[in-house]
Amino acid sequence: MRGGMVEGVHHGSVVVLAADGSTLFAAGDPDAVMYPRSTAKPLQAAAMARLGLRLPPAGFAIAAASHSGEGIHLDAARAILAAHGLTPEALRTPEDYPFDPVERDEWVAAGRVPGRLAHNCSGKHAAMLATCRKYGWTEHDYLDPGHPLQLAIATSVEDLTGAPIPHVSVDGCGAPLFAMTLRGLATALSRIATAPSGTPEALVAHGIRAHPELVGGSRRDVTALMRAVPGLIAKDGFESVQVAALPDGTAVAIKIADGADRARPPVLAAALALSGVDSAALEPFAGTDGPDGLRVAGALARQPAGAA
Repeated sequence: MRGGMVEGVHHGSVVVLAADGSTLFAAGDPDAVMYPRSTAKPLQAAAMARLGLRLPPAGFAIAAASHSGEGIHLDAARAILAAHGLTPEALRTPEDYPFDPVERDEWVAAGRVPGRLAHNCSGKHAAMLATCRKYGWTEHDYLDPGHPLQLAIATSVEDLTGAPIPHVSVDGCGAPLFAMTLRGLATALSRIATAPSGTPEALVAHGIRAHPELVGGSRRDVTALMRAVPGLIAKDGFESVQVAALPDGTAVAIKIADGADRARPPVLAAALALSGVDSAALEPFAGTDGPDGLRVAGALARQPAGAA
């Protein structure tokens, strides 16, 4: 909205699951198969924790991150590698500049070249290599879908989502990308958010809650959101995918069909409001046009279940 007029329209799907897994709200088709992109990282981190990977909270946070490439992010990923006798050269992430535009500009101005550690998925890849080192698995091919690591991750993803993986592709970082539904994604993050203390899933949830700055970055809405809503764990992904879960297990999953990221935060704010989150905490995420944006987000709550 701008000045009381509709300026742009985005279509998509969203589901809000209650703590018991029942549907509080759904719009579009939350049971359609889609690519979760980086919202799957907490699931992948939980799978590695199930395999016995043990990291400090910052390690699990960066393993579940699409980080901005700030110094704290590179240090956290580097720490995982160093603790397992590895170096950044072992990473199979594409060479890249930091994801954050401010950090990227500073790199370019300083004459620094793209690197594997700077890629926003380097924390996940560092954890993958650490898991391979723990089991003595080959490391040069850890991204192969048939590698023991990736087969084990796929098994955990199916268990957490409660459904078979219908399709496997390749994500932008080169890792296997497991398709799933929004309902499955929300179910999985709910299970991670409510995992009993001491379980592998709880290690991941604790890391994300303790270090939201590592999961995104100092200028990222996913980090600001977790700071604004106590106990929330959340993950954003390319092509406008988002998942979030409250401590009681209430969970939200969103996919904007055209991949426009500007539509993601307002829909997330509306969905979290339906989950009982204080609207005052959500207002900064509800839109970019002041009260108009907030009204657009609030319109989600007035839609009948199943509407797009």
